[in-house]
Amino acid sequence: MHRESGILMPVFSLASKFGIGCFSKEAYEFVDFLEKSYQGYWQMLPIGPTGFGNSPYQPVSAFAGNPYFISLEDLIDKGLLTWDEVNSVDFGSDIEKVDYGKLYNNRSLVLKKAYERFEPAEKSKDYKKYIENNKYWLEDYALYVAIKAAKEGKSWLEWPDDLRKRDAKALEKARKEFRKEIDFIYFEQFLFDEQWAKLHEYALNHKVKIIGDLPFYVAMDSADVWAHPEAFQMDEDLIPKAVAACPPDAFSPTGQLWGNPVYDWDALKKDNYSWWVKRIERNYQWFDVIRVDHFHGFSMYYEVPYGEKTAVNGKQMKGPGMDLFKALEKKLGKLNMIAEDLGTTTEENTKLLEDSGFPGMKVLQYGFTSWDSIYVNHRHTRNCVVYTGTHDNTPTYAWVQEISEGERDFTRRYVNSINTDYGAFVWDIIREAYRSVADLCIVPLQDYLCKGREARINTPGTSDNNWQWRLTPNFLSEDLAQSIRLMTETYSRVPIALPAKKENMNN
Repeated sequence: MHRESGILMPVFSLASKFGIGCFSKEAYEFVDFLEKSYQGYWQMLPIGPTGFGNSPYQPVSAFAGNPYFISLEDLIDKGLLTWDEVNSVDFGSDIEKVDYGKLYNNRSLVLKKAYERFEPAEKSKDYKKYIENNKYWLEDYALYVAIKAAKEGKSWLEWPDDLRKRDAKALEKARKEFRKEIDFIYFEQFLFDEQWAKLHEYALNHKVKIIGDLPFYVAMDSADVWAHPEAFQMDEDLIPKAVAACPPDAFSPTGQLWGNPVYDWDALKKDNYSWWVKRIERNYQWFDVIRVDHFHGFSMYYEVPYGEKTAVNGKQMKGPGMDLFKALEKKLGKLNMIAEDLGTTTEENTKLLEDSGFPGMKVLQYGFTSWDSIYVNHRHTRNCVVYTGTHDNTPTYAWVQEISEGERDFTRRYVNSINTDYGAFVWDIIREAYRSVADLCIVPLQDYLCKGREARINTPGTSDNNWQWRLTPNFLSEDLAQSIRLMTETYSRVPIALPAKKENMNN
């Protein structure tokens, strides 16, 4: 592989107008910034619709896109909305933070206005073709969202039995009753994919490839579990048998109860992992490379009986291992993936990573806080991706302030930094990442900007202030692009021209 580098930046963190980052001109400007900086990759977080808690790692569908990312300006350009209509809505007043409550209450009202002007007579061939091509997930997803709204947001596990168990007559009745709501959800997903395809094509034409993020689990209250209970461990009455968790350890004596449904790998294997094949295929329509979250879960995972209050009474179970990846490759060809293999390494998961051939992740922040860690530069191999930190870490500027004096001294010695200024020290750590033999180097945008704790994306195990940080408008300067470009040239990470543009597989 050619040596390259990229920037980690969630879509919601872009400086778009109207409350949240989206596929607006700011997304295109970010691609331009990447190109000017000689960055070959834009790594983003999952782009699926989020539920309670707003975490992109708890999507309510493994196939749908997040309607918050639809650019309202694009709809104004198309004549489906006016500036006055959009400007009169309260999407939140803090330009550096997403206000999910305001978006939840107001954004779909604006999109509904656009939908009302998107007359059936105008529904293009592309629109009909899109619905036909995506029927396999779109019908169930739209019906799930419509019923859930009618049931005041209740989880599908609490719906009346005929709907919960997907009785054919009850579903048909619901489809008729919620026809308009279902059509609106089709419209949202069509817009999402249409706008995404344009942005993706623009990126590829500017030598920028997209790394998407695939959550290992889906949310219990999701269209996927409702529509495909056979893929998960559910009993005949569709009550979950077990849920996902993290075993007790030094940090958490009772473990962590995640509560996601656990896959029924035996049942999935019997039908050649068809749900997973479709899921990965859908993600390759969006992304050039997929970062697979919680890769260790494919080797071993921890489950707890449903209804338990803590994760103490769980057990380690065997995952599908290479069998799944062989089935995927057979159907989809070579898989371009990055394995998120952070955390405890065991013989089993080390072997799975080796057998898969996927690059694992090396996070420098973890390297400098434990002696002779596997994450420091001299332990890297070419087939890995080096990061200063990830979306789960505090930005490196805050990290160098918060670590102990001993850890700071070790880090200074390791990266050969004599800078007393923390900003310059952060850039020395970024330079260390660039110097790694790792084929790919990814740095969160906050690190280049020397942002502090206020710009942290997520603090695992907490629910406040996560997934909210946004870039201030006009913050990406020519000087910054030039500094990144010089480093990229110095360490031979300049991207090479890409093959001819990718076909949009959604239409």
